[in-house]
Amino acid sequence: MPIKIPNQLPATDTLTHENIFVMTETRAITQDIRPLQILLLNLMPTKVDTETQLARVLGNTPLQIELELIAPSGHISKNTPQEHMLAFYKTFKEVKDRDFDGLVITGAPVENLPFEEVDYWPELCEIMEWSKTHVHSTLHICWGAQAGLYYHYGIPKRALPEKLFGVFLHTVEDPNFILFRGFDDQFWVPHSRHTTVFREDIEAVPELKILAASQEAGIYAVKTDGGRQIFLMGHAEYDRDTLKKEYDRDAAAGGAIQLPKHYFPNDDPTRTPVVTWRSCANLLYSNWLNYNVYQTVPYNIRDIRLGKRTEDL
Repeated sequence: MPIKIPNQLPATDTLTHENIFVMTETRAITQDIRPLQILLLNLMPTKVDTETQLARVLGNTPLQIELELIAPSGHISKNTPQEHMLAFYKTFKEVKDRDFDGLVITGAPVENLPFEEVDYWPELCEIMEWSKTHVHSTLHICWGAQAGLYYHYGIPKRALPEKLFGVFLHTVEDPNFILFRGFDDQFWVPHSRHTTVFREDIEAVPELKILAASQEAGIYAVKTDGGRQIFLMGHAEYDRDTLKKEYDRDAAAGGAIQLPKHYFPNDDPTRTPVVTWRSCANLLYSNWLNYNVYQTVPYNIRDIRLGKRTEDL
């Protein structure tokens, strides 16, 4: 089944060219089916790239997905045209009376700021609190994961001695974790961040379980009981050239930028990066949508507010 996205969203042409089945709003209204309602809170500066990356992995499943886009209401995006924001994005105020099968909270380039100094932190806290009663499963990515762990469980983010930048090998800590069903014992994920969370801080919270980690990159995936909240420290959804664009941007600005590790062949930035993480990304998001959302969410979406799961009905 396809992913349903707004008419004229730039991601439509990109995904169609990649043979990913995309359904626009016009066609979707002719089908009698309840698609999964997925809300995307996009905090990334390059919003069109992020929309496309996440629509790609969310759409590569047998499930029909209806994607809704929101962004912080008080924050003006410097890297995305305002006409794009007005055409495709809603505010939290416009959706807060609805219920959603899933919510994705992206990363954001604000790691070096204390959480409370981020201009949209109060609104993000409101959204994260709302998600506990209006969303069946919430997936937090990178800074969004650190923000979620801090808000819900008081776990601090820790500054790294140098930027974690590259593609890193990870290990599944228990093959029975349903989020990693079908994974190899080891898999690759891109990271680009200045902060991290410590294993001992997570293990001190009984409600949290570590799912996967990396010797170089640290903790990668954490979940709560039942998978209502999932926290991913890396960017499995990244494109082939996402890290390259970041490297080229910082190098052109004259900054002291290091080469992303395990990314360019022979560490030669003139060569095309080899993608080693795409199959894992597709499987990860497919597993989340299937096992943590579709298989357990109540058919009547309003029952989410009652904390019901399929097995309770």
